[in-house]
Amino acid sequence: MRLLLCALLLLSPTLPASAQDPTGRITGRVIDEKSGQGIADVAIQVVGAEPRLSVGVRSGVDGRFTMNGVRAGTVTLHARRLGFQPRTVTGILVNAGHAVQQDIVLAATTVTLAAITVSAEKERGSVSQALDAQRTAAGVVNAITADQMGRSADGDAAQAVQRVSGVTVQDGKYVSVRGLGERYTTTSLNGARMPSPEPERKVVPLDLFPTGLLQSITTSKTFTPDQPGDFSGASVDIRTREFPARRSFTYSATSGFSTVTHGQPLPFAPGVGGEQFAMASRRRWLPGYVQAVGDLTTANQEQQNLIVNAFRDVWQAGTRGSRLNGSFSASVGGNDPVLGQRIGYLVSGTYSSVQELKRGEQRALAFATDSGGTRPVNRFDGTTGRSSALWGGLANFSTLLGATTRLSLNNTYTRTADNDARVERGTYEDLALPVQVQRLDYVERRVWSSQLAGETTVGRHGLDWSVTTSGVTRDEPDRSEFVTEVRRDPATGAERQLWVNTLPEGAVRTFAQLAEDATEGRMDYRLQLGSGDRVTVKVGALGRAVSREAGVNAFGIFARAMSDADRALPPETLFGGQFTTPDSSRIQVRSLAQGGDYHASDRLAAGYGMVDVAPSDRWRIVAGARVEQSRVRVDATSTLHESATARRDFTDVLPSLAVTFRPTAGQNLRASLTRTLARPEYRELAALRTRDVLGGVDVRGNPELVRTLIDNADLRWEWYPAAGEVLSVGLFAKHFTNPIERVFRASNTNSLLTFVNAPSADNLGVELEARKGLGMLHDALRNLTAFSNVTVMRSRIHIAASETAVTSTDRAMMGQAPYVVNAGLTWAAAPGGFTTTLLYNRVGARLTEAGEKPLPDVRELARDVLDFSLRAPIAGAYSLRFDAKNLLDAPYVVQQGTVTRQRWNAGRTLQLGVTYQP
Repeated sequence: MRLLLCALLLLSPTLPASAQDPTGRITGRVIDEKSGQGIADVAIQVVGAEPRLSVGVRSGVDGRFTMNGVRAGTVTLHARRLGFQPRTVTGILVNAGHAVQQDIVLAATTVTLAAITVSAEKERGSVSQALDAQRTAAGVVNAITADQMGRSADGDAAQAVQRVSGVTVQDGKYVSVRGLGERYTTTSLNGARMPSPEPERKVVPLDLFPTGLLQSITTSKTFTPDQPGDFSGASVDIRTREFPARRSFTYSATSGFSTVTHGQPLPFAPGVGGEQFAMASRRRWLPGYVQAVGDLTTANQEQQNLIVNAFRDVWQAGTRGSRLNGSFSASVGGNDPVLGQRIGYLVSGTYSSVQELKRGEQRALAFATDSGGTRPVNRFDGTTGRSSALWGGLANFSTLLGATTRLSLNNTYTRTADNDARVERGTYEDLALPVQVQRLDYVERRVWSSQLAGETTVGRHGLDWSVTTSGVTRDEPDRSEFVTEVRRDPATGAERQLWVNTLPEGAVRTFAQLAEDATEGRMDYRLQLGSGDRVTVKVGALGRAVSREAGVNAFGIFARAMSDADRALPPETLFGGQFTTPDSSRIQVRSLAQGGDYHASDRLAAGYGMVDVAPSDRWRIVAGARVEQSRVRVDATSTLHESATARRDFTDVLPSLAVTFRPTAGQNLRASLTRTLARPEYRELAALRTRDVLGGVDVRGNPELVRTLIDNADLRWEWYPAAGEVLSVGLFAKHFTNPIERVFRASNTNSLLTFVNAPSADNLGVELEARKGLGMLHDALRNLTAFSNVTVMRSRIHIAASETAVTSTDRAMMGQAPYVVNAGLTWAAAPGGFTTTLLYNRVGARLTEAGEKPLPDVRELARDVLDFSLRAPIAGAYSLRFDAKNLLDAPYVVQQGTVTRQRWNAGRTLQLGVTYQP
């Protein structure tokens, strides 16, 4: 935060500008129309310039160029390179002392043709839209750009990416694509894999990344050998913002509220200070004395009393009035000389604070009846109040070394915190008691990444490399659960709450943490051959080392004998020292079996070779293979000191073939055949048990899991009738060998959820996408654009005979949704003017857990989401934004047969903001 403040002060608008300089600067890239890649060694000349101000340069690495000393006014650029059709761009306005960004598109040709002349405004539009990345990609790609995110109500990457065809988002943060489970989706930041801060999930929660820090989100649905091979649904690459061509400043602030929290008293979890800045975990961590005692099985009574006294004496949720949600962001970027070397930079920071309420919350387990139906057991109704904080920043720098090499340093840091208080009531049927459960839970997450990357282009040779270090932490310190019996006087109806003192789960303290560090190095070499660079040979290598430490320590507090009068005391009195003096023996504490520690070590080495051939203007063929060797070791130790080690070594060859045929200049017909894989997550290999209190489901890892191999086939037709418009139809099919599934095991106590390899599974689907301006219907609709994408899918898992007794033999794969629908309307009056966007999303009912016979499967039901956003200039550099999210307020519902396993409403969210961009 200090670095960000200093940067904003040093680079503030009060610095003197070079307004007296009679010349300006033009920066940009020269891009291949077919491949979307930068073209080096293109001669670029200012046409008609006075001889003394004549400017000419050649494009360098990645097609980038900078022209200094360009006379102020409206100028014309001419670009020429052997093997490409010359191009002239007119109407470029250069202001004195400032820079303008202008990209140029060249089309390859084998004969000499007259130069094409286009306006600067048209040229910018043809290369800046997300559809260009989709059109020129080797495989099936969808992209969301900063411009699109700025027009929507989306506040983070998870909300933005769900607009992509076939994408679903679970719990507001976990992304899956084409209806497949989240294990089949990978996430990278600036091209490097990001570790996940979640202990039982592979995918990175995308709510960690505010949209204000992002340049684009690209979703690749087909595999090419230069990509990591461990995905089948998609590879999601998040790119942070690049620096602008000239110095610019942006400040924005928003404020709003949720309809379910506004004016209402909310349950809240008392903190220690720092929760509002996601910086409280250190002060809530496991007390040093408890760590020193270690094994509680040998702890004497005096030590047990000291342990109870060491815990923070907070057990009950409080209530307070609602507050407005708010956010603030600021950024400064530009391209300025430093010691004679021009440096591009972008420094940005953001902070947001949000209050949420889960209204009408329900949870229950299902029990099979004799008639073949279901009935609820251990049903609880309650409310959860949440206070969330998110702040983060980035500092990206880039420079050109001559015309051949570009160096960049990208740094990203994000922290989030969720402070929850849940109060619920229900019947715990094991004891036949009406009870109340109060749960206080604080989760703090941190993600950071630092990447040094280089790009070098010399003639037809190119070399790209990067070294990335990244890390995540997830701390859940000092979670508490306190259970009381709700007893009513039959005569007066008066209510008393008495501690359920005989169960170790009547008062529980849990401390969990996860830390993962990763180092990744990548190098890619490419050689362009043939006239117009129609053949590109590419080889590369990647190495990644990952280390994870994770642990859960759970402590149950109980008393074998206690009077009703003492049980009725508040928990802060029960555990505040009155019953835990050195000579007291009334309260005991012990470690619960659900917990333990594990260490994971992962080493990945990969190499690939591929060729990208364009035998004619109509055909493009990309073929090659990737070899990946993975070595994983997981050492797990339970709280009962039971140890287990899992070692998994895999070496796989992953071939890929993608063919693109262009029947016309605006159409693509794509076909691809690839093989990819999915490896077990570290927690899935760790033989540990974890569980929530009072009838929760035990979860245990399986050290015998093997990786999944996936054979993929894609066929897709695309038509781009005009800039910003698309119509596409796609078919995809996947066959899984040894897919990993979550299944139940029969148990005499709690149900046990574990992970097994099924023999095989199949997945089929159809994707439809359309984006079209409506001006063809009537001139009054020329500023209105409609867009929609629909994905319909079907999958079937084939279960081994040994598992058919505990799970359905005919069901979809875990996480599979039968359909996904996205639709929207955008009204854009003019560039930089008034815009409105209406967005709709619906995901079909999807499987979340396989049912234990005779129980049916557990499904999250379909839900309709409608968002609205408005952007409007106010005056000068000020603009207004208004967002309305979740307008339909459809409930979240998870169902098993006739039993509602989970349910709640999140409410509608309204927010108003102002942006200042001079």
